[in-house]
Amino acid sequence: SPPGRFADYFVICGLDTETGLEPDELSGENFEQTPLRRTFKSKVLARYPENVEWNPFDQDAVGMLCMPKGLAFKTQADSREPQFHSFIITREDGSRTFGFSLTFFEEVTSKQICSAMQTLYHMHNAEYDIFHTPPPNDRDSCSSAGDCNGTSVSKLQRFNSYDISRDTLYVSKCICLIAPMSFMKACKKVLEQLHQAVTSPQPPPLPLESYIYNILYEVPLPPAGRSLKFSGVYGPIICQRPSTNELPLFDFPVKEVFELLGVENVVQLFTCALLEFQILLYSQ
Repeated sequence: SPPGRFADYFVICGLDTETGLEPDELSGENFEQTPLRRTFKSKVLARYPENVEWNPFDQDAVGMLCMPKGLAFKTQADSREPQFHSFIITREDGSRTFGFSLTFFEEVTSKQICSAMQTLYHMHNAEYDIFHTPPPNDRDSCSSAGDCNGTSVSKLQRFNSYDISRDTLYVSKCICLIAPMSFMKACKKVLEQLHQAVTSPQPPPLPLESYIYNILYEVPLPPAGRSLKFSGVYGPIICQRPSTNELPLFDFPVKEVFELLGVENVVQLFTCALLEFQILLYSQ
């Protein structure tokens, strides 16, 4: 039987520099977008441990759910705030495992990847000029008018481009915890403190591996009806497990539901749930 650990896996997903830039066909993006706005395939770069017998690692599911939109590239001109989300993997027998993912951006150090992105932009701009250059008969009217839609859009496309000699290229990367229970707030704090330790100019008190080992092997699941306090990289982390006669664990802020949907929509959803209507949530 499972030993009751707080987390089963620590996973890293991101850019595989050996395979390079592969278009993410599942994202539905089209090639008319600039290369920085396209999505590319992400890979599971590392996981620890390799496998646990009570929770076999599903590499395809974890890789897709950790970074559902694939790899994203940005430059120094774009916002690069970390983003957190959670997900659930439901197996054929109905059992569930929970994932918690923190996605952030780090500088691309591979010259091959930077050169590949530059090449994609050269190809994109060349194709764009071919398809949007006005016919010879229209060029005089465009010059007399002072501007053309094609010209203005072309300038905009080039403004949002990447120049290897001028810009710093960043790519998304993800660290993830796979856990048997949905302790969202605690897992979020763990990942945020690990990310802070990686990006901080001062090294953490202990090697990062020791914190990951601790969360995987030394922190147990709290018993039903009890709370648990353990040490993170920079401060204590607390989680609480409801008892058997309480409502099931729901560690998500209800405030966010109202912020995303609005009061009227939440009331309508609640009414539909009470009336046992089928509800479909569609989201990007």
